[in-house]
Amino acid sequence: MKKQNQNDELVFLPLGGSNEVGMNLNAYGFGPAHDRKWIIVDVGVTFGDQSTPGVDVIVPDPTFLEGENILGIVLTHAHEDHIGALGWLWPRIQAPLYATPFTAFLIREKLRDAGIYEDVELHEAPLGSTVNLGPFEVTYVTITHSIAEPNGLAIKTPLGTVLHTGDWKIDNDPVVGERTDVDFIQKLGDEGVLAMVCDSTNVFVDGVAGSEGDVKVKLAELIQGLKGRVAVGCFASNVARMHSVISAAEAAGRRVALA
Repeated sequence: MKKQNQNDELVFLPLGGSNEVGMNLNAYGFGPAHDRKWIIVDVGVTFGDQSTPGVDVIVPDPTFLEGENILGIVLTHAHEDHIGALGWLWPRIQAPLYATPFTAFLIREKLRDAGIYEDVELHEAPLGSTVNLGPFEVTYVTITHSIAEPNGLAIKTPLGTVLHTGDWKIDNDPVVGERTDVDFIQKLGDEGVLAMVCDSTNVFVDGVAGSEGDVKVKLAELIQGLKGRVAVGCFASNVARMHSVISAAEAAGRRVALA
């Protein structure tokens, strides 16, 4: 793509989720500084801890984006740290929402809980589809993660392409969802990528993360040998882990209750 004019810029602004786990809110801007168009990728929460007594949920500060020309909000997947702040922040950064079907389903429930469902323009984008938002051409890229329909985003602009990964894991035996679309990413790399904005928990920790398929097998072995009740803790939105636990329980002839 050719540069539109000499004053155009492509800028990346993370307002949350950079150097921290959770609270993802990333903005991409295109155009001259006085007339910039924006898209937002993810609007998530993080959770309070002992350093924030009395505070359970923390959201990003969207003040910078208020009043800006926001063309759309594109959601990568349905985990809380990527969609959980929509109910609080959408009224301040109003723009159409774009998400694949599973993510869109959970977003609808959040918007209803917040009492703003009727106000929000929500578009379902098929897996692998492309959304055109002004100077941004955004293509959903299938990746592997612990929930249904995790997506990376290939964000193409007249000044070049950025690959925004969303949450990902290299896992050749995922319990939920598909394998990462390596062919598409290879093709994207061959065409040229300005930057990869990468989001993967513990990416800086040395070692190799096991496959969720291996976890499923080990959980089945463990639960099979236990007596009495077994309690397993995990994030409610870690669909892959819930699937592994339920499969392990069924293999042991146990009943499952969700608390």
